[in-house]
Amino acid sequence: MRLLLVEDDDHVAAALSAVLARHGFDVTHARSGEEALQALLPAAGAPFGVVLLDLGLPDQDGFEVCGRIRKRTTTPVIMVTARSDTRSKIHGLNLGADDYVVKPYDTGELLARIHAVARRTPAGRGAPGRPKEPEGPHALRLGPVTIELPNRRVFVYDEPVSLTRKEFDLLALLAQRPGVVFRREQIISEVWRTSWEGTGRTLEVHVASLRAKLRMPALIETVRGVGYKIVAPV
Repeated sequence: MRLLLVEDDDHVAAALSAVLARHGFDVTHARSGEEALQALLPAAGAPFGVVLLDLGLPDQDGFEVCGRIRKRTTTPVIMVTARSDTRSKIHGLNLGADDYVVKPYDTGELLARIHAVARRTPAGRGAPGRPKEPEGPHALRLGPVTIELPNRRVFVYDEPVSLTRKEFDLLALLAQRPGVVFRREQIISEVWRTSWEGTGRTLEVHVASLRAKLRMPALIETVRGVGYKIVAPV
């Protein structure tokens, strides 16, 4: 996922960019509001999945930047700021921010909030003028793999593959955002509805089983020290 980090402090931006990169994000750093708005122009490249917006910018207030972002794109915006008063939070959310995180923050919580905002954002939402994807019963396709979400069926080269309930839930979670790295803790929370403690081995076993049943070991890639991602076949 491409992520736009709007932060005027280079030291803070460098540290956060390094963490985000380790978790699979392609980070673009903007040091001012105007630089951020230029980066969000359609001609600037592929759309961003999320904007992390600091409010204390050198050229204009972050609230103003958020309002201008909302006029040109629906890309999700998470305000990241030291302003902890309720009035600022309400003002930011009313301007169209999708979330509001107060500094200092826990990095794990920030990552979880980024993933939560991205999950509830339809693919392509941030691209102005892009036609809406057709809605209705969904089938996810990854090369020869077809995942029918409503009836929980999986096919490889049109041949059905029998999966357990958790195997299907794990595959469906990863497949909905190909290329995005899902942290182990996040997968355990969403698929098993429990915490990481004592469940890590269970996740590894299910990933190994999926690779074997799908006969495509390269489909699910291990990101060492972080988690797993789907690598869509060509």
